[in-house]
Order: sequence, then C-alpha cells, then structure tokens
Amino acid sequence: MFAMFRSCCLLVLLLLLPLTCHAGLGANELAVVVNDNDPLSREVAEYYVAARGIPVRHLIHMKLPANAVSLTAAEFQPIRAAILAATPAEVQAYALTWTQPYRVDCMSITSALSFGFDPAWCSRGKGCSLSRDSPLFNYNTGKPFSDLGIRPSMMIAATNFADARALIDRGVRADAGRPHGGAYLMVTSDRDRSTPRLPAYLKVLRLRVPGLGAQLIRAEVPPRRSDVLFFFTGLPEVNRLDALHFLPGAVADHLTSFGGMLTDSPQMSALRWLQAGATGSYGTVREPCAFKQKFPDPAVLIRRYTQGDTLIEAYWKSVSSPGEGVFIGEPLSRPWGPAAQTGPVTQ
Repeated sequence: MFAMFRSCCLLVLLLLLPLTCHAGLGANELAVVVNDNDPLSREVAEYYVAARGIPVRHLIHMKLPANAVSLTAAEFQPIRAAILAATPAEVQAYALTWTQPYRVDCMSITSALSFGFDPAWCSRGKGCSLSRDSPLFNYNTGKPFSDLGIRPSMMIAATNFADARALIDRGVRADAGRPHGGAYLMVTSDRDRSTPRLPAYLKVLRLRVPGLGAQLIRAEVPPRRSDVLFFFTGLPEVNRLDALHFLPGAVADHLTSFGGMLTDSPQMSALRWLQAGATGSYGTVREPCAFKQKFPDPAVLIRRYTQGDTLIEAYWKSVSSPGEGVFIGEPLSRPWGPAAQTGPVTQ
C-alpha cells in the first residue's frame, strides 16, 4: 500500500498537477453509530459492518428516540458525549444508520455530531444570514480528525432495509471503478435556486477528468440519461427522476430550502435521490435562504471525488457552511481511488 501511495504522489509531481494524494478513509477509520431503539438502524448497521469489513469495536450503540425528527440541544449533548467517549482514537469519521432524527434544534444531526451543537452554525433568529464556515471546506486532508479535530458524519438513510442494502451495495460496487459518465448541471427557470451555483457550474465545465463529460442543460425536468455520475439542479420538486440512470457511486442533489427534512419535507426530500439510485445526496433541515455557501459547490465536490476522496470526504469538503445541511449516502464509496487527474479549481 505504501508503494502504491508513493507511486501516486510521484506521478502527480511529474504531471505538475495540484492534487493531494492520500489513502482515503478506510473501514478501519470509520465508526458506525447505531440507534438501538430503531430495528431498521440495527439491521442496517449489521449489514454495513459486514459489507465494509468495519472493526466490530467501531460499532457504537446509542439509544435515540426513533420516532422523532428532531432533538433539542439539551437532549443531544449527552448523546454526543457518549458517542465521543466510545469512539476509538483512530476513527476519522462517522456513519449513522438511521433516517430520523435528522436534526438537532437548528442544526442537522450530521453537523451537530461533527462540530458539536452551537447556534453559530445556523442563521440568526428567524431571518436569513450566513453562518459559521467549516474548516474542512476544500481542505487538503485525508485525516480530518487528526488534522482538524473534526470527524465528518454521514447518514446511511433509508426508510426500509431493501433500500439501505441497495445503497450500500452501490457504494461498495463503485470502488476503484473509474467510471465513464456524465455530470449534468441543470439551470431552470427558478432563478433563486439556479443562479447561486452557476459560477461553480462554469468551473465544472473547465475540469478535465478522464471519462467524465460535463453538460450545462437549461430545462425544468431531467433529460433522459443512462450514465449519470453527477446531477445538480435547483427546484423545490424535481419531476421525472426515472429518466435518470445513476451509475454506482453517483451523487445528486437539488438546491432548495427543505431537502434535508428527510421524512416530512414540504418539498422533495434528498432521500428521493437515493431511492432513485444515487449513492450520495445533501439537503438543508431548515430555511437556509439561497446562500451558495450552505450548499455543495459542484466544482469542489467533483474535483475532490475524482481525485480519490471517499464520498464523505468529498461532500464535506464541498460545503462551506454545512451547519444546517445533512449529508446522506454510503460514506466509503470511492469510484476514483487512488487518484484521478483533474485541473485546478480556483476559489
């Protein structure tokens, strides 16, 4: 493994490309947090630990209310303290094997676990405002906890075991496949939800990733595509998802207010992307307003993912202010390990 790592970095130096080589998060660096009060959470955790070969001592058992979508900060504080106390020192990230609760007061549960609850991660009061920036945004690290003291979290979210198993299997099947497919960047008539990410879309078009074709598409509904690796749009509801065939490891999300309300959203839940075949997605759990900082930057996400980051690393590094956003998917999916060649993204 060391020889492979050294060869990868030597190749990058020879090509004079600004890439970061690292081994990527592995099964021995991920802890799985299971809600013992949720039978589905227990079943998903058991399957995931076996599918990924995660050490049994990295399985952390907690008791959370299974029927609540949200916890108060006071309720969550002792839960987080117990998780931290049970986490082996080598663990760099968490997988959560439940779909609700997905929120802690104004924060997503993934951010509340990773950062600790703090209202500074949320909009102030009832109005719209920017919130705290993440030290992980576009940061060159393969050891987020060792380097920054942050363990990113992702929910393996599903409403039934069949969907959870299919999601996990897609993530595992994606590994090292270096797939060929498309990145589809949708610009709709909904200006508030499309305009914020347009500059990032233009950066994606300038990336050079072997086997990846990027297209800017002006349309309201997804075009019929059979090779989707990345799909980004901005709408409260996305119709005709069955037009999209997602390849293993694919990422898809829609910029809207309440996509992170996984089980009770008045808009389309980010969970629908996973149900449609994507391997990762993201959404906000409360009104974020259309600040691009609170949503994934497609250029950063694609660049990091195609350079060999795992899904959880690439997604977390793509969001500048993730306090209100929930990350969902199969954390260790890594289609481009150990590294692919892409051009720089200027922030």
